[in-house]
Amino acid sequence: MNIKFLETFVWIARLKSFRLTAEKLFTTQASISSRVAALEDELGARLFVRDSKGVALTPEGQRVLEYAEHMIDTLQNLKSAIKDPRQTRGRIRIGAMDTVIHTWLSALVTRLTASYPQLEIEINADTARNLSDQLEKGYQDIVFQTDMTRLDTVRNLLLDRYPIQWVVARGSVFDRKYESLNELAQERIVTFSRNSRPHQDLLNMLHSADVLATRINCVNSASAITRLVRDGFGIGAMPPTLVRSEIANGTLTILQGVPNPPPMDIVASWRTGSGIELVEEVIAMAQEVTQTYSSQGEFPPAI
Repeated sequence: MNIKFLETFVWIARLKSFRLTAEKLFTTQASISSRVAALEDELGARLFVRDSKGVALTPEGQRVLEYAEHMIDTLQNLKSAIKDPRQTRGRIRIGAMDTVIHTWLSALVTRLTASYPQLEIEINADTARNLSDQLEKGYQDIVFQTDMTRLDTVRNLLLDRYPIQWVVARGSVFDRKYESLNELAQERIVTFSRNSRPHQDLLNMLHSADVLATRINCVNSASAITRLVRDGFGIGAMPPTLVRSEIANGTLTILQGVPNPPPMDIVASWRTGSGIELVEEVIAMAQEVTQTYSSQGEFPPAI
């Protein structure tokens, strides 16, 4: 039995699309269809049903999937036992929100390229909501964002939790003492993109405190938020870890004495199944990198 045909079968079952499987395996839809036909002919069973809604496994296909994944796992383990990881080739697609890109992603990519110098690494920056959608559709192998992806075929891991605090330009009109959250909320607030988790958490906090904030400015770029706050546009509701150097050199400062918004979760999400050993190795690297990054600097605790 051709193991490549089994691998193709598993990816179609996972992505529920001949087209996405062809893109994943760097081949054509015609080749994918040919492999499935050959496998069905060898097994004497129809494995997929295709209709206007997409691709679904037949009862026979569901039974074959368990064995196919086991066989591919066994083969991958055999290859790992005898193969130098530095010779690993292929491509891994990583999606990351802006906050991750501006903090520790470059450290992860540096470690990844050192361990797998032949590996092609594709990076895509987007919002958390879009990244989860791309993972579901098979366009990303791993995504780093703020929310758990609620799918049976996806695993999630909380990598870190960034405190969100009130950050202002030192010496600006916003660099003063605020007696209450309500007083602070009357100023212009700059935070992450509309309907993102940090934005929603901020709104919920203000609503729970019966505070009406009329000037919340949503920005989908961490660097743009930093620039706006640094130029005195408003008060940033953001993780101080994004602006460590600016706080260290005195350009920006953290307001004290006012309750802070809820922290921002940093979550890794990836698909389950066979043939994902490399993906899980990247996840393990990401855990180590985030732990190292978080230990490099300390900021005042959230109130």
